[in-house]
Amino acid sequence: MSQQFAEYEFISPSDKPALLALSSMEVLANVQTIVLECGFKIHVASNHADFSKRFTALNYHIVVVEELFAAGTPDENTTLRGLQWMPMARRRHCVVFLISERLQTLNPMHAFQQSVHAVINKADLSSLGSIIQKAVADNDLFLHSYREVQAAAAQGKI
Repeated sequence: MSQQFAEYEFISPSDKPALLALSSMEVLANVQTIVLECGFKIHVASNHADFSKRFTALNYHIVVVEELFAAGTPDENTTLRGLQWMPMARRRHCVVFLISERLQTLNPMHAFQQSVHAVINKADLSSLGSIIQKAVADNDLFLHSYREVQAAAAQGKI
């Protein structure tokens, strides 16, 4: 039982948890630094099973997935495929970012095609902080009314 708790750290209501699924150590180091500077508490998934276990255990504010996370080709990335096919009710709470070598940064059609909020090309990682802030703010604005209605329903006001 104590080993199970050692895998996870406790999250307070004021924490903003982020889940990273990155294979490249250089990219991981850069992304960790940027995400920490944005005020998030970071958890790192080591493989697809670890990602799945962590994602279902906690409502992460952001998720950053590398296109080749634990995979040789994008089609082998079961973490990304799982997010793409996941029902919206299970992933609505987070903003998903995809880091890619082949896709263009902030191209809305690439993001739509990959079922993520934003795509960041590896060459543009230095802009990740501002991209995260903008995408999270846009997502919060978009879901504001939905979340208000959901909270009112939970309190029995509707």
